Amino acid sequence: MTQWNPVWKVEIDGVEYTNAVLANLSIRSGRTNIYEQAQAGYVNLQLLDVTQCIIPVSINSTISVSIQDTSGTFIAIFGGNVVDIGLEILDVGSTLFTQTYSITALGALARLPKALTNGVLSKDFDGNQIEVILTDLLLNSWSEVAGALTWAAYDPTTTWATAENVGLGEIDTPGDYELAARSSDRTDVYSLVSALATSGLGYIYEDGQGRISYADSTHRSQYLQTNGYVQLTANQARAAGLRTETRAGDVRNNLTIKYNATSSAEVSASDATSISTYGTLSQIITTTLHNSADATAQANFYLGLRSSPQPNFSEITFDLTNPELDDADRDDLIGVFMGQPVAINDLPANMGSIFQGFVEGWGFQASYNQVSVSLLVSPTAYSLQALEWQQVSGTKIWSGVSPTLDWQRATIVT
Repeated sequence: MTQWNPVWKVEIDGVEYTNAVLANLSIRSGRTNIYEQAQAGYVNLQLLDVTQCIIPVSINSTISVSIQDTSGTFIAIFGGNVVDIGLEILDVGSTLFTQTYSITALGALARLPKALTNGVLSKDFDGNQIEVILTDLLLNSWSEVAGALTWAAYDPTTTWATAENVGLGEIDTPGDYELAARSSDRTDVYSLVSALATSGLGYIYEDGQGRISYADSTHRSQYLQTNGYVQLTANQARAAGLRTETRAGDVRNNLTIKYNATSSAEVSASDATSISTYGTLSQIITTTLHNSADATAQANFYLGLRSSPQPNFSEITFDLTNPELDDADRDDLIGVFMGQPVAINDLPANMGSIFQGFVEGWGFQASYNQVSVSLLVSPTAYSLQALEWQQVSGTKIWSGVSPTLDWQRATIVT
């Protein structure tokens, strides 16, 4: 039994705001299914003010939201830019009145559809190509710095390399798949980066500070190998609304992978057993893969893992103020991120008893002294890419591997 009350920090344009009370908050991040790239996260928050002072917020102000974990450390759970501001009188007394500021902000991914690029790329791996495009947008060059900016305006701990970073996070480089060269062709940055990420079987996402990052196809396997699953129990989740879904729409049994845009090549693969059971469920996936072998490998990967339906956890909600939730689980849920491996234990037998998967999307919901987090989790098999020998930690010992693991299923060693 551990008592915990939320302590929030809201920063506007880098300055912590303390003159108002955080009344309500809603955050959504990630994606709703594995067949699409992440969209921009958002936050809706209400600040109660009884002093009638002006909150220094304007359209496009940066905003970050953090919450203290059980050790008292502030953990960033959202970063973005303000797109909507509302000011309303909530209540009136004999001498004072209460106002609410309603603020909506979008994560950094919202910038990409509104930015254009010629997208000229040399043949390279997926992570390297994505880094080239995002660096051009999110790392300012010397000539792009405002001429009136003074050195005193910089945080003294800022490094030279990150001084003009306006939203670039961790990019897995070089990546796992070699992609074709791209000639000049005007497009928006989101469409291009999403296509490159899909071609590499990876995904773009926003971290807790609002920076745009990229995880390649083996990112989850490597993280799981090193850190294992976050062990959660359904006994500490809200029972009402706990839901799994198994859908025919997740099945793929007749795949065509288009690759090498200069030659319009394609490869196809199908699963006869799945087709006889579920009917033909086809999909054409357009990529910029350069190599035929990679296209064939991706087609077989899709078939091997998605030829039969598996349950997805469409929603499971944990109240972080629940005293039955232990501190370690509470901290893991506060620090939730896209691709976090979770094992949900103590489920009803007809829901599989244990569900292992990766977080795809999540949301925080908060009111006065209450905060909850809801997770959308896809099954592990939908994400795993087989690790290569050199990607397994050099400290792994043979006795640490399950003796019942056979070679056919050894896509990951944890």
